Amino acid sequence: MAGLGQAGRGWLARGAGMAAARDMLIIGGGINGCGIARDAAGRGLSVTLAEAGDLARATSSASTKLFHGGLRYLEYYEFRLVREALRERETLLCAMPHIARPLRFVLPHHRGLRPAWLLRLGLLVYDHLGGRRILPGTKGLDLRRDPAGAALREGFARGFEYSDCWVDDARLVALNARDAARRGARIATRARVVAARRDGGLWRAELAHEDGRKEEVAARVLVNAAGPWAGEVVTGTLGLHTPAHIRLVRGSHIVTRRLFEHDRAYILQGADGRIVFAIPYETDFTLIGTTDVEHAGDPAAAACTAAERDYLCALVSEYFRRRVTAADVVWTYSGVRPLYDDGAKSATAATRDYVLELDAGGPPLLNVFGGKITTYRRLAEAALARIATALPLPGGPWTKGVPLPGGDFPVDGVAELVEGLRARHPFLTPPWALRLVRAYGTEAARVLGGAGEARALGRDFGATLTEAEVRWLMAEEFARRAEDVVWRRSKLGLRLAAAAIADLDAYMTGARP
Repeated sequence: MAGLGQAGRGWLARGAGMAAARDMLIIGGGINGCGIARDAAGRGLSVTLAEAGDLARATSSASTKLFHGGLRYLEYYEFRLVREALRERETLLCAMPHIARPLRFVLPHHRGLRPAWLLRLGLLVYDHLGGRRILPGTKGLDLRRDPAGAALREGFARGFEYSDCWVDDARLVALNARDAARRGARIATRARVVAARRDGGLWRAELAHEDGRKEEVAARVLVNAAGPWAGEVVTGTLGLHTPAHIRLVRGSHIVTRRLFEHDRAYILQGADGRIVFAIPYETDFTLIGTTDVEHAGDPAAAACTAAERDYLCALVSEYFRRRVTAADVVWTYSGVRPLYDDGAKSATAATRDYVLELDAGGPPLLNVFGGKITTYRRLAEAALARIATALPLPGGPWTKGVPLPGGDFPVDGVAELVEGLRARHPFLTPPWALRLVRAYGTEAARVLGGAGEARALGRDFGATLTEAEVRWLMAEEFARRAEDVVWRRSKLGLRLAAAAIADLDAYMTGARP
């Protein structure tokens, strides 16, 4: 497929006699923008992606980090969305077994909430709606005997267990961008599109780079994948009067020290109808979330409020023997989901499906609204299909079954990769080697190079983060600042002191302590 991309590069621009123009300009470096960039570049289009900050700087690094069908969406009759998401789980798992893995979920039956027969029916539909080849099906649990019941309060005697998948959301974005770049796309981070206008058969956009440089980019197609800023792009950046039907909903999460010893997750029902997950996180922690709160103001300023934190603590405390309080919280994060405004009465009931609006009144403009991380690949295919109705494109869908960088190994092959990495680099501890494999897969050996001892990797920034890895992230994954590395390309910020992070930032920006 890389060969197709090279052969077809700039096909539209050259066909129109406009060698300087790109085929596509994408605004937004979240999962939708990077997914579309990868798909388009692999079809032979010349692509520029402009992101005002770092990749996955907002919503796409603030998810609950799951590839899942959305069990609770069945209550809102979102059968198409759930079916598509369920079908995608295993497709994505096989394409990225380093950053994704199967995860079993324990659903305790709460006698005062949804009845057991309804839960069993929903899980039966969930098991069969999308089909399964790898993931095991649902089973009943006696929580008085099963180890998962040990962490729960007395009274939870019955439950169910089903399958979904865990994914490192921010790394998913970075790897899509990396693969797009390998196929010829230009990924411009910290480059804000400040204005764009139609000019004959082209879009002409002005980019303002972080270092003060200005640049003009011309493109045949403009894709607005700016997430929670998509509405501002339409009315402000593009100067159009088309209303953007977006509902901004904040989802907040808290991270605590590990609350249970096994490797399964919990899905917990709230009396208000909400669902909250408690998920094993980064070995020593538990991730709890999410909330659904209408958000006003700048999405970049989204933060977990005290009320949201206390809500999550209280809900999980209804289930766990150990009461969770604000003092147990070691980190919080929030993201603003740009849901399509379908008129639902509550944020919880608002659709998670995506909507693609094509404006073909001149050079095509595609606005991307909504969506969920599990369906990003299908959204990208649908986006290219919509654009093709206004402007013929070369190539067809190709991403299904094609691994992301580092993902070219079997789903059950992590242990073998770790063993091989340690054999080549004996100085690696098992946790260190596992972290590298989980981040980089088969490319972990490239990150380490030929190092035969730890000091060959250069400066040690702490928590197994070395100069060699930082150089890789800067050269290959568009990282520019310490926060890009410790909170998005990894979660080592949970283990590094503020002084160490500042030291890393000084190194990355070229300063010296």
